[in-house]
Amino acid sequence: MAKSPEEEHPVKTFGWAARDPSGHLSPFIFSRRVTGEEDVRFKVLYCGICHSDLHSIKNEWGSSNYPMVPGHEIVGEVTEVGSKVEKVKVGDKVGVGCMVGACHSCDSCANDLENYCPKLILTYNGIYYDGTITYGGYSDSMVANERYVVRIPDGMPLDSAAPLLCAGITVYSPLKYFGLGEPGKHIGIVVLGGLGHVAVKFAKALGSKVTVISTSPSKKAEALEHLGADSFLVSRDQDELQAAMGTFDGIIDTVSATHPIMPLLSLLKSHGKLIMVGAPCEPLEVPAFSLIIGRKTTAGSCIGGMKETQEMIDFAAKHNIKADIEVISMDYVNKAMGRLEQADVRYRFVIDIGNTLAATKPSS
Repeated sequence: MAKSPEEEHPVKTFGWAARDPSGHLSPFIFSRRVTGEEDVRFKVLYCGICHSDLHSIKNEWGSSNYPMVPGHEIVGEVTEVGSKVEKVKVGDKVGVGCMVGACHSCDSCANDLENYCPKLILTYNGIYYDGTITYGGYSDSMVANERYVVRIPDGMPLDSAAPLLCAGITVYSPLKYFGLGEPGKHIGIVVLGGLGHVAVKFAKALGSKVTVISTSPSKKAEALEHLGADSFLVSRDQDELQAAMGTFDGIIDTVSATHPIMPLLSLLKSHGKLIMVGAPCEPLEVPAFSLIIGRKTTAGSCIGGMKETQEMIDFAAKHNIKADIEVISMDYVNKAMGRLEQADVRYRFVIDIGNTLAATKPSS
């Protein structure tokens, strides 16, 4: 007979979970494993809210298991380490992003690309090696194998560092892999959201010329004056689109809703690259001739391996790159999800787990 989430493991844990596709989150008592010899246990202090959390709690991708504790932008302070752990020690500030396991024997794992392992284990809504469901960072503690733990550099604010463990690596990896984050390259960033605003910051720090592409003219001042973009393009303005045709080396498309691709492809130079990092629920239409004429590429990218994730965090600390956040209490999370659904956040919600979660725990 299957054990309840509270009885699966020895270490009692408290968090918030969704129980069904309504996506409503509420207090939840469950359990985590004891600290293994290669494990790091830490007290969760902050956890970012990713748009994929919203998709997942509502089962919009059709793969959700309930009860579900979301959260894969998790940062905190180490409270215990296993006997074989070498990377961190008790008291260190650490983070866990989107994954907590992989096969460690395939080509992807051998090349530090655990994120593309066919047996990737997600931080939440995944199945761990022992067959139990993984639970994320909307909780008071976390335990993970040290391979999947990121060291947070000294002096880096934990609250604004949390979203970088998903949003940051999601945009940093394609900028590096596709050769777009380089001096002399002209890069477009589609939409100033949770992903887009950090994409602008990383691309600028890497030396690229950056244009923000948006349907909303009201975002222009924000893009240019606050985020430091070089230019701004209103994608609904046909005159602006026409003038910018064939001028981009690459475009990072962060949109998570269905949208037309052909106008973006027209902006690319020959051999230009359109990289998808948003995850719309419905298929997108890509006209073949838009690719053929100009030998253009449409590709995707999904987070990054653990080595690159540590590289990204270190780069962000060096260049003072932080997510723009709104810190919320745990009991505000359902309202935050409603606002996120309406794109009413600038630009990432982060839950103050350390100071607000305990107050929501039901009295025993």
